[in-house]
Amino acid sequence: MNSFDRMAALVTGAGSGIGAAAARELARRGAAVGLLSRTRSQLEAVAGEIESAGGRALVLAADVSEERGLAEAIESLVARFGRLDIVVANAGINGTWAPIEKLGFDEFRKTVEVNLFGTFATIKLSVPFLKRQGGAIVVTSSVNGTRMYSNSGATAYSATKAAQVAMARMLALELAQDRIRVNSVCPGAITTQIDENTRSEDVDEAREPVVYPEGEIPLTDGRPGSAEQVAQLIAFLASDAASHITGSEVFIDGGQSLLQG
Repeated sequence: MNSFDRMAALVTGAGSGIGAAAARELARRGAAVGLLSRTRSQLEAVAGEIESAGGRALVLAADVSEERGLAEAIESLVARFGRLDIVVANAGINGTWAPIEKLGFDEFRKTVEVNLFGTFATIKLSVPFLKRQGGAIVVTSSVNGTRMYSNSGATAYSATKAAQVAMARMLALELAQDRIRVNSVCPGAITTQIDENTRSEDVDEAREPVVYPEGEIPLTDGRPGSAEQVAQLIAFLASDAASHITGSEVFIDGGQSLLQG
């Protein structure tokens, strides 16, 4: 029996990168997976991979920063699979990286809406279903804002990533009595990034430290990690093997942030 047989999972940002890898890994272990993202074509491609391998997947096209569509998507998942056991709050953007004087109000607000409000909304709307039998929530944060502060211009991104960890810690205590565990993963340089959602503006005007993801990664002679490695960590934290772990953040960066903090 696979570790997630008869369970259902929601993965946001599931169209590419860590989200797609997490969805594939959870499905490989037996979970029925709801794939949520804004881009339906990407989700359909991931769903096709999962189904070709014998798994179960449901495409849920929605934006995590818009609660009505998100609520409808989560309700559709539960209607289809009958339950919700695992939530991977992974959707996020890098947003605009710029010196504070040039970082626009709307640019900052957009990063907060997707990364922080989106995480809050995903968890809030999922909790009523998780409470039925207990479950696990895994939030995808980052080394930025939690252990590493050397990326000039990443103010908005780092602030949201730090806040995600604080949210996960708070909710780990609040939801413990409902048998819901809440943990965070903090990846460093990963080969599949969200660079298409990144805009840099005059970051060279700020101080110039060793810049992610170009710095050294001690464990792998500078090579970045993979989305699949992060997916395996997410699956572990969602599994019974991590049944006594909650309120924790796990860094998965090959030691990168220890050099660049």
